[in-house]
Amino acid sequence: MQTAAPITSQTASQPGIQTRRPLSLTAIGQTVAGKAALVLGASLLVAVCAHFTVPLPFTPVPLTLGDLAVLLVGLALGPQMAFAALALYLAEGAAGLPVFAPNGMPGLAHLLGPTGGYLFAYPFAAAVAGFLARSLKRLPDYAAALSAACSASLLIMASGAGWLSLSLHHSAALTLQLAVLPFLPGQVVKIVSAAGIYSALRSRRRA
Repeated sequence: MQTAAPITSQTASQPGIQTRRPLSLTAIGQTVAGKAALVLGASLLVAVCAHFTVPLPFTPVPLTLGDLAVLLVGLALGPQMAFAALALYLAEGAAGLPVFAPNGMPGLAHLLGPTGGYLFAYPFAAAVAGFLARSLKRLPDYAAALSAACSASLLIMASGAGWLSLSLHHSAALTLQLAVLPFLPGQVVKIVSAAGIYSALRSRRRA
């Protein structure tokens, strides 16, 4: 008479039962529909964050979380999809959709206003962030993301300051006072936050 084999938990090894993991952005982006959904969702994220805005009385440039969203989109989606998402965002705004910061003129007039330089830099900054985050593979995730976000942020600030100086005919010194110096502390916080969020998501995905 044979002794019955002990019953063990084999549920996970049975072919009909598999452990499901949440879909990653990489998996979603494998199809055309998935890429389109990510691009549209990223443009809407930037639109939502752009409405978290604090106008400043001494400058036409407001404090906003829009550029934080740009950094996150670039880091998360990579250069091509991030560029597409921010180009779509600008197209939405130019068409009159309420995606830009609520202060200022709507639609195309907003793009051509004093903050247009920041907005036109968004697709390129997002692409730079996505490209550098994936190119600096020898660095830890946080260091690579920090370098990428810093470079992208510098591009946004330089483009915005240059546009403001040309459109309002300001001197370099006045442009620094209106478009650069007041925003540096907040920009550092956004860069560190974007890099931290991205690297945390990367670590969680590998866990």
